[in-house]
Amino acid sequence: MAAGYVRPARPEDAGEIARIQLATWRVAYRRILPRHVLDNLDEAYLARRWGAAVQEPPSGAHRVLVAVEQAAQSYLVGFIASGPADADALAPDEPAEALGSGVAAVTDLLVEPRWGRRGHGSRLLAAAVDHWRADGLTRAVAWAFDADAATRKFLGSTGWEPDGAARALDVDDMLVPQLRLHVAVPEDAAAADPEAPPADR
Repeated sequence: MAAGYVRPARPEDAGEIARIQLATWRVAYRRILPRHVLDNLDEAYLARRWGAAVQEPPSGAHRVLVAVEQAAQSYLVGFIASGPADADALAPDEPAEALGSGVAAVTDLLVEPRWGRRGHGSRLLAAAVDHWRADGLTRAVAWAFDADAATRKFLGSTGWEPDGAARALDVDDMLVPQLRLHVAVPEDAAAADPEAPPADR
């Protein structure tokens, strides 16, 4: 297991978070999203959005956490963004009250592929769970592409299951199916083990 840790994102991390997002999407989603869409993503635009997310979160419970690989030098290798569930967590035509209260929504959980299988994904998720528990959130949801077997396997290995909700994203006139996964937030830290099983990212 490589040495690594998780910390809150800083404003100066925004550019690196954008780079990780772009690099990971272009590998992980190359058979899911249209190639020209991935090729035309604007890294500077993504960096501005992440800068705003870090510096001006909608609430104190909205957080961006980063994973750091610690060796002779330290590298940002992944990140997770989450907060209380809002309308973006709902399925089409699902009423606002469908998810109930006390629900966290993961909007992004990415580890750059070249740093995969070192426990970073599990550490990110465990750190997020600690924050959800502290914020009084008792359940979490996340949307995953139907065809993204790696994310579904990773989340499934930590107890996440489909909750029956589905939607299709319109990506440049191409409908890309997603399903929603959910999990109960463990009541104590011992239940969220940061050391990953073999399915870890």
